[in-house]
Amino acid sequence: MQIESKVFVVTGAGNGMGRQVAVGLARRGAHVAAVDLDEIGLTETEHLIRDTVGSASRHVVNVTDRSAVDALREAVVNVHGHVDGVVNIAGIIHRFAPFTDLTAEETDRVVDVNFWGTVNMCRAFLPLLLERPVANLTNMSSLAALVPFATQSFYGASKGAVKQLSEGLYAELQDTGVHVVTLFPGNISTNLTGNSGVKMIDAGGRKVRATTPEVAAEKIIAGIMRDRFRVVIGSDAHALGALTRISAKWTTGFVAKQIKSVL
Repeated sequence: MQIESKVFVVTGAGNGMGRQVAVGLARRGAHVAAVDLDEIGLTETEHLIRDTVGSASRHVVNVTDRSAVDALREAVVNVHGHVDGVVNIAGIIHRFAPFTDLTAEETDRVVDVNFWGTVNMCRAFLPLLLERPVANLTNMSSLAALVPFATQSFYGASKGAVKQLSEGLYAELQDTGVHVVTLFPGNISTNLTGNSGVKMIDAGGRKVRATTPEVAAEKIIAGIMRDRFRVVIGSDAHALGALTRISAKWTTGFVAKQIKSVL
């Protein structure tokens, strides 16, 4: 898909990968509607975009609120006239704990943001995308949707739901102008734990592989431009994704032991 002059809505644009995707799209000539719950972060993203001589609008929205997302659709159309692409980056994790230790409030919040937030955006914007001759819908799943991570099981379940929704939409929309891309990042050096209100586990001095948000954003944008089906991000994601295709049981046990050793 051509990026220049297209209108993209990017959620989670207040920081991390979402910010870098918004800036990267604008740098390539796109008009960006940057969406996040964090007004301060969004303002910083808007300044970064304008520094690249890019075009942006700023929208403080909670993607779990359906009525707010519907209002966002109208606001974006009022500013930009139409929508050519939606990139759903917004997401959170829960604290590192066994499923039985998590409260209903914790698990509900993860599903609300990761899954229902994505559903709300898809439901609101897909009709607009279908009006365009060529359009893109990109959804953030996770390596945790391909390989289970002990103590992040419910997060993985929420991202697995996003994977199935996103790839199901790909199948449904094959005869339309809308191409669906699903993202599977591994460990990215963002403040996901802080933004989610949880503490990161201590790796005990071990070097943990991580991809920078800038590199991740470049791969995401390249995937959009090339109409990829899946975009796997990071050497850890590629390695574990390959291992699980060889032996899902062995890979699950291996990852579980690695996590147990640092908990």
